[in-house]
Amino acid sequence: MNKIKYSLIIVFLFIGLNKVNSQSFDILNYGAVGDGKTLSTGAVQKAIDACYQNGGGRVIVPTGVFIIGTVNLKSNVHLYLESGAILRGSPDLKDYTPYNEVHYGMLFAENAENISISGFGNIDGNSDNFFDLNKAKKIDAGGSKYTRQKENFRKVIDGGIGDGPVVPKDRPYQMFIFSNCRRITIKDVFVTKAPMWTMHFADCDGVIVDRIRLWTNMLAPNADGIDITSCNNVIISNCDIRSGDDAIAIVGYDHHFEIPGFQHLRHPSENITVSNCDLQSYSSGIRIGYLDQNTVRNITISNCNITNSTRGIGIFLRDEGSLENINISNVNIETKLRTGDWWGNGEPIHISAVRGKENVKLGKIKNVKFDNITCKGENGFLLFGTEESVIENVTFSNVTFELVDSKLNDVAGGNIDLRGCSDEKYQLFQRDLPAFLARNVTGLTIENFRLEWTGTRMPYFTHGIEVRNFKDLRITNFKGTASPINSKAFPIWLEDGIQADVDTKTGIMKTNVKSYPPDK
Repeated sequence: MNKIKYSLIIVFLFIGLNKVNSQSFDILNYGAVGDGKTLSTGAVQKAIDACYQNGGGRVIVPTGVFIIGTVNLKSNVHLYLESGAILRGSPDLKDYTPYNEVHYGMLFAENAENISISGFGNIDGNSDNFFDLNKAKKIDAGGSKYTRQKENFRKVIDGGIGDGPVVPKDRPYQMFIFSNCRRITIKDVFVTKAPMWTMHFADCDGVIVDRIRLWTNMLAPNADGIDITSCNNVIISNCDIRSGDDAIAIVGYDHHFEIPGFQHLRHPSENITVSNCDLQSYSSGIRIGYLDQNTVRNITISNCNITNSTRGIGIFLRDEGSLENINISNVNIETKLRTGDWWGNGEPIHISAVRGKENVKLGKIKNVKFDNITCKGENGFLLFGTEESVIENVTFSNVTFELVDSKLNDVAGGNIDLRGCSDEKYQLFQRDLPAFLARNVTGLTIENFRLEWTGTRMPYFTHGIEVRNFKDLRITNFKGTASPINSKAFPIWLEDGIQADVDTKTGIMKTNVKSYPPDK
């Protein structure tokens, strides 16, 4: 009898769980109207609340265009968009939940778990209503005074607004916000026209974003794709992300940084994987680190294409905390110069450790590996450390780089962009450029690096590889030349360093180095 009794209990539990999992809450039954005009925020919220109060299930958005402001997602709720369904952000800022001087975006969740968003519908942020699409945001004259071009820096040469960015109006903040949540899954949906950051995961654990298409207006400033701040165990895979600002940003915000509406906890971002993604950005395809920085570690990036971007992969140390244990492999990168106030200047790979805040102990960038990378760009690689934060243990293996001429060299070329640093002279400044520039580095390895110059015409391009202020440098099997139009440049130029192991056509050099090649 006891066995029968326990079997019946298990059966009833199974039936009960399936009932919860199969519960559906159609937003039409709660008053939503899919005519593209009627505000349905309240109706969608009622469906979500009913789903949550009944233990969870699926909230269905059927075919139609449903206008909403801010809705709050809750635990155990699966928001499902059928084919032809559109959740569109209201064009009226008043329809979004206010917080002090700002407004939340469309979807908000805090202190929740087991939330899913999926389906083959569209979540549309309606961003065109929150920008002046006929006007470009420009760099102020003070910001460009140290550049090669001064007041003509990044000036539009073909008329119109060039590469933008367009000028923002008052707008909602992050389109999706998940704050201090666990087990978040977003799959398959088409996400478009974010007025600011698109998806922001803050202090979350166990995030999966898979097979989504995320397309913002490429001219929209701050319209990041996916932002990961102080999160653990995140997987981003099989996505097509095209964004005006960083396509994917991974940072570990410190305790003194506040997103409007909630306070960040103090912990690192760690155990994050990005794979099999196609990325485009008018800033960085992938950005790791920045200001208000806690540690970011254990990052794996593989099998990605980064195209039509202003920077490929950027690793930025400006604050305390470290950026460490970063492995990047099997990535194709294409970058170009832009007009207008975008960060980045055509670098396929940018790594910099520069002070961005006073009164903090600057952290470190260390243990970074690039393997099997193919690049085509309008500017060179940059590794820019400082005496107080030397970049440590970076390896480039099996890299092919084609440095191509740009039609914007006259208005944008021959400069380094380190914005976010505290010293005005080093934010945007003029410098002659090798194809690969590294300074203040220790433990740098470059092996099987192939370099090609295409259409080179600007005299500020110099050496193939230039390394300064280094320790423990290894260069093997480098196949490349100096700039073909600069007779004073060398394939490899080393200066102010010790312990160099360079494999050239003349053999292997192992010595302490004051200058290489020797002055003539």
